[in-house]
Amino acid sequence: MSRFFLKSFFLFSTFLVIYSCSSSKKAQVDTIDEDSLKREQTIVPDTFVFPDVPDEITKAEARAEYLVMHYWDRFDFADEKLTLRPEITEQAFVDYINILSLVPFDKAKESLILTLKKAGADNVMYSYFGTLSDKYFYGSNSPFRNEEFYIPVLQELVNSNFISEADKSRYRFQLEMVMKNRVGQTANDFSYTLASGQTKKMYSIRSEYLVLMFSNPGCSTCASVTNALAKSPTLNEAFSMNSPTRTMITVLTVYPDEDINEWRSHLPQMPANWIHSYDKGTVITKQKLYDIRAIPTLYLLDKDKKVILKDTSIEAIESFFAKPNE
Repeated sequence: MSRFFLKSFFLFSTFLVIYSCSSSKKAQVDTIDEDSLKREQTIVPDTFVFPDVPDEITKAEARAEYLVMHYWDRFDFADEKLTLRPEITEQAFVDYINILSLVPFDKAKESLILTLKKAGADNVMYSYFGTLSDKYFYGSNSPFRNEEFYIPVLQELVNSNFISEADKSRYRFQLEMVMKNRVGQTANDFSYTLASGQTKKMYSIRSEYLVLMFSNPGCSTCASVTNALAKSPTLNEAFSMNSPTRTMITVLTVYPDEDINEWRSHLPQMPANWIHSYDKGTVITKQKLYDIRAIPTLYLLDKDKKVILKDTSIEAIESFFAKPNE
């Protein structure tokens, strides 16, 4: 994945320069002749070629929208051999993801649906594009992970006649999970149990912000993330604002598995100013309240328990808390 990312970063940067320059060299055009948008784009076999953007389109935003809607015009979706050429097809898909970020979400969604429909020219190609979407939009380690982009793709996949019932079943499960705890929605409530045996509701926590961390005591990455969060100057500054009358930030760790003795033995190594708990009876997993695909999984919630950041990173949390101080 790294080589695709590096190539894509170069293309993405070049794209920004080219389209910024083009809009400054020519007069801005508010209306576009529809006939100019229908020019034939000749399919080029055994490679990937970008579409020709009409010269009449000079605004950077309009050029980006044209490109996402015509990105695959010259790609041969009927040639399933291209699914075996990641340096062509997968690289083109990664570059496509970067360009999607330049346009409004509605246009990106329209483009994603159109792309999948074009891939329906061949069953193998259609399945491959579903796999690429899974890898890059949903994969835990993908630098391009974006569930909002993945949702319209999943909605197409689960109703498709081009893939097996087993694949559709997997995509249905993914769709069910990504629709939960979306950014802007109120997060699912759950009970958490403390070392004392006392059980409380997540909604009962009174705090301006809640960092929710699903973690495991036997996970080295969890230890690294815990250490980084505990030492974060940005988060510690937020903690310094906590008072008897107002709690600015709370960190709640939840152990979602069953070995409670292992969890208890690890507690002395955890930050004392956090709340540490376990999921008694593994209810969160059994009821599929949260999509815990990798450990640790981090969320940032507001005082009303609405999701600010979903399945996020330390960097994103620090960036959020740094904004008021900029």
